[in-house]
Amino acid sequence: MPSISFTREYDFRYGIIEQVAPDIRRLTARNPGPFTFYGTATYIVGRGEVAVIDPGPDDPAHIEALLAGLSGEHISHILVTHCHRDHSPAAQPLQQATGAPTCGYGPHSGVEDNSDAPVEEGIDQKFIPDQRLRPGERIQGVDWEIECVHTPGHTSNHLCFALPTRRVLFSGDHVMAWSTSVIIPPDGNMSDYLASLAQLLLRDDECYWPAHGPPLHDPHDPHDHITALINHRQQRLDQILELLETGDWYIGDLVSRLYPDINPQLLGAAARSTLASLLHLQQAGEVESQGTVALDARYRSRSSTPNDARTAAPGE
Repeated sequence: MPSISFTREYDFRYGIIEQVAPDIRRLTARNPGPFTFYGTATYIVGRGEVAVIDPGPDDPAHIEALLAGLSGEHISHILVTHCHRDHSPAAQPLQQATGAPTCGYGPHSGVEDNSDAPVEEGIDQKFIPDQRLRPGERIQGVDWEIECVHTPGHTSNHLCFALPTRRVLFSGDHVMAWSTSVIIPPDGNMSDYLASLAQLLLRDDECYWPAHGPPLHDPHDPHDHITALINHRQQRLDQILELLETGDWYIGDLVSRLYPDINPQLLGAAARSTLASLLHLQQAGEVESQGTVALDARYRSRSSTPNDARTAAPGE
C-alpha cells in the first residue's frame, strides 16, 4: 500500500509563544502522546486584539504561559476546532480570566468510550460554546477576519478556521502533516471525513496549521497531501473489501491483516477506524454484518457467499 509523505520535524519550544507566520503565533502544550505528537498547538491570530484557537488541555502551566505571553493584549474570541480533551478544556479557565466568549460548532454529540483500549485523548463533555458557529460564518477582529469551515469526520462538530486574506487554514485534527486523523464511530464518520477532505480541495488555502505537528505548505502542497489522504483511505477500503470477498471476518482479524506492524498502543484506534470503514461500506451497500454493526460483529461482502464464512473468534 503506497505510503503518505508525512512531515515530522517540528521546530518549537514548550512554554513560549512563538511567532510562526505574519499575524500567527503558537504555544505548544506539554501533552505529548501517540495521538497528540509533541502536544496540542494553541494558535493566536492578530496582535493587540486577538483570537485564540484551540486553548488546549486543562493544564495550568499551559494556561498561565498563554495568559502571560498575551499580557497587555485583549482576547476577543476563544475558538475551538472540536471538543476532545486535548483541545477545549482550557477554554473555561481562559474565559474566566479574560471574559472572552467561547466559540465552536456545538457540544460533542457522541458518547464517551469507556473501553480499556485508548483511542484518542477523550471527549470534553463539559464544553458548550457561548457562540455556535455555522459553516461560512465570519468572525471579525482588528486587522483580521476568520472564516468557519465545517469539516465533520474526525468528530461531527469539527471546524477548521481560515484566514482568507493570507490563504491560511487552521486545520485542527482534520488534516495533519505528521499523521492521519483518527475516525472513531459513532460520532466520527468515515463518509463525512472523505466528503470534508474533498471539500477542502475546492478551496485555495496555501498553508495549513494543524493542531498537532508542523504546518503543511510549499513544497508540501496541502492539496497534494489531501489527495494522498483520500487515496490512502480508498485503498484501505479496497483492502477491506478484498478480504471480505473471502467470507466472514471479525474486526480483530481484519486489523491483524491490515496493520501487521502497528504499535500496540494504537490497536484500539485501528479497530475503531476499521469499524468506521465498515460502516462507510455498509452505507454504500457493499458490506453487511451479522447482527448489529459493532466491534464484535462479523462482516462480509454482499457479493460473497455464506459457504465462505470464517467462524474464528475475534483476534484468532
